[in-house]
Amino acid sequence: MSRIKFASGDRMFFMLVLVLVFAGLAIFSSATLGLLARENSSVSKDILLQAGLGFGLGFLALFFTRTISLALMRRLAPYIYTVTLLFTALVFVPDIGLTAHGATRWIDLGFTTVQPAEFQKIGFVLMLAWWLAPRARMLSDPKKGLFPFILMLAFPSALLLAQPNTSTVFLLLATGAVMYFSAGAPWRDFGIIGLIVLVVLGIFILARPYVLERITTFIDPRADALGSGYQIQHSLIAIGSGGLLGRGFGQSAEKFNYLPEPDGDSVFAVFAEETGFIGALVLLAFFIAFAARGIVIAGRSPDLFGGLLALGFSFIIIFQTFINICAMLGIIPLTGLPLPFVSHGGTALMATLLMCGFILNVAAHRRSV
Repeated sequence: MSRIKFASGDRMFFMLVLVLVFAGLAIFSSATLGLLARENSSVSKDILLQAGLGFGLGFLALFFTRTISLALMRRLAPYIYTVTLLFTALVFVPDIGLTAHGATRWIDLGFTTVQPAEFQKIGFVLMLAWWLAPRARMLSDPKKGLFPFILMLAFPSALLLAQPNTSTVFLLLATGAVMYFSAGAPWRDFGIIGLIVLVVLGIFILARPYVLERITTFIDPRADALGSGYQIQHSLIAIGSGGLLGRGFGQSAEKFNYLPEPDGDSVFAVFAEETGFIGALVLLAFFIAFAARGIVIAGRSPDLFGGLLALGFSFIIIFQTFINICAMLGIIPLTGLPLPFVSHGGTALMATLLMCGFILNVAAHRRSV
């Protein structure tokens, strides 16, 4: 076995992570330049925080989670889940939580902010894998399967909905459902969960006007082109302007003048404008290869806990990727979810690399085929 494979757990997966991280840092740096002219922001500080907090601490976290044993990981799962719940709840504590754009999702550290919801994803996947692994054959009983699953999802959902962070709730629900049914849950529960989702979505459409606004904007983005439809309109203009080969790296026009959050939610539109259809396709191919390799690792896990862990983390990253890209293409309503490995946010990058460390840990213990 090569030294790289021994150190990483899976050489191919580790190389895909490196490609996505370095490509993401380059894309983010290019997109951030648009903020210099528009907001007179400190581009060097933004890039430094992304590289230092996300890239630097993220890789330290990756190697740490790669080295701890799966047995210890299993024992600590309920405690990690509880800690991430408490950490997420801190955003509601005065003088600790930060409110911006109508949401209370961040903890203010002074020099930067941290979004606890990113770590809540990790706690949830760990807890669900820990709970499902020994109960795979009991899930047909609603008292041992569906009801505890809904309860386990309810705690983080309540905290996230109060922020509000609706998109992350649906991300957790989708990931949880994939893990739940992969563990052997009956398809009967699929209909029940689907019905619950529809009811909850209906309640949110009625109770929260911004959810309805996003849906109406998705149906007809030109109805309010200078308001709610502004971001998607300019996202489509940026992507369309890229053509086949793009304007050239760093040459986006939309990021300097029009496109909201060029280094955040809209970073894919900036990248597509600069590299064109070919560049966007290559980036998407790397994400798909990343997820596919993660699923292969899950299938070769020595036990169900490791398999569910690798599956859950692989799915949550690729599903968030597709949500972000589809939103920028106008295929689904805007969600506010960042593009993994790329969008602004050192917390998000660090959490993503933590997930990759868990997947590599499972790979290191996989059975030979």
